[in-house]
Amino acid sequence: MKKLILSLALLAFALTGYSQGFSLGPKVGLSQTQLDLKSDDFKNGDSKFGYHVGLFARIGLGPLYLQPEVLYTQTQGQFTFNPADAPIQDYEADFNRVDIPLMVGLKMFKVLRIQAGPIASINVNSELKDAGQTVQNAKFEDATIGYQAGLGLDIGNLIIDAKYESSLDKITGSMGKFSTDQRVNQWILSVGFRLF
Repeated sequence: MKKLILSLALLAFALTGYSQGFSLGPKVGLSQTQLDLKSDDFKNGDSKFGYHVGLFARIGLGPLYLQPEVLYTQTQGQFTFNPADAPIQDYEADFNRVDIPLMVGLKMFKVLRIQAGPIASINVNSELKDAGQTVQNAKFEDATIGYQAGLGLDIGNLIIDAKYESSLDKITGSMGKFSTDQRVNQWILSVGFRLF
């Protein structure tokens, strides 16, 4: 995972020399997250809101561009433990991570953009709230890979991105003695400001 992240960073820096424009700035936003659990013992819960804050860069390549970002992201997820022989229990998970998306985009009509690309997520501190004996041993992965895709607008120095994100890796393979394929899906709305 570390080699992949380093390779993406080196690629972005290498392409800077061939770029037709480089910009950098802060970025903040909100997300609406839902856990996707594939297990007979757990059911998906309601969606939750989260936030992210960090930096983005834009490397212009004619009508194309690369947009690497480094973001601190806080999200939540809700799920229900629903075994056949026990009462239903609701749980919430907190996910604190560093996200490193690398968007490849196409600019259209000077203000509109379409974009997609991979995202590496490094776990900082993820945990289950008030986990009982049943699910207390959930082991969250140190890092996962996913993808993002969406649209963007450029209005002066302001950038607005609306994206959908899903994971290609499971964030945990088990909770307690129960196996599960747990992933995070989210809708993301971000605002950034180009400093130069």
